[in-house]
Amino acid sequence: MAKKKKWIAGAIKREGALTAKAKRAGMSVAKYAAKALANPSRYSARTVKQANLAKTLGKMRKRKKR
Repeated sequence: MAKKKKWIAGAIKREGALTAKAKRAGMSVAKYAAKALANPSRYSARTVKQANLAKTLGKMRKRKKR
C-alpha cells in the first residue's frame, strides 16, 4: 500500500487565504475558523472547508515544553 506522504501540501489549495479573511475580520485564524464552523450557512463552502482544515492542522501542531 502506497501512502501519500505530503497530503498537507496537497490539501492546501490557497495558501494564506483564510489568514487574510481572518485579518480583514479583525480576528485570529483560530477564532475565525471557529466562527465559520459554528455558522456554516453564513460562509461559503470554501471558507468552511478552509476552517475545517485549519482546525485539523492546529491539532497536529507540536507544543513546546515550558
